Amino acid sequence: MIKDFIILNCIGKDDKIGLRINENFYIHELDIKVNNNDQLVSNILNLVKKYKVNIDNKFSMIVNIGPGSFSSIRTSLSVAKGMKISKNIYLYGFKNSDLKQFDLANIELLISKNLIQNKLIKPIYLS
Repeated sequence: MIKDFIILNCIGKDDKIGLRINENFYIHELDIKVNNNDQLVSNILNLVKKYKVNIDNKFSMIVNIGPGSFSSIRTSLSVAKGMKISKNIYLYGFKNSDLKQFDLANIELLISKNLIQNKLIKPIYLS
């Protein structure tokens, strides 16, 4: 069961980062006026530092795989895979249509219904 995680909902529209740590859930909305692709890593690092999170091998990263913007999805997947390699965390993907609203209740429902995948993550781009 996934306990502590970061969830990236970066598909080019209403982009958000969620952090669940010690039964608390925090949401950081990304500024649409700034190029989020350039700021994603610093936003994650700021969130991790703010809540004093220790990312270890029990931690998970859940990433929205689309459909959405090519550059937004590629950036979020690249950041997530980089964290998986460097911190040895678990990596999961979910489809945008499976998460109705970005809140803890719906994210836990997504996890409990096994709508996330941890095998080869194949992004879905808008064409």
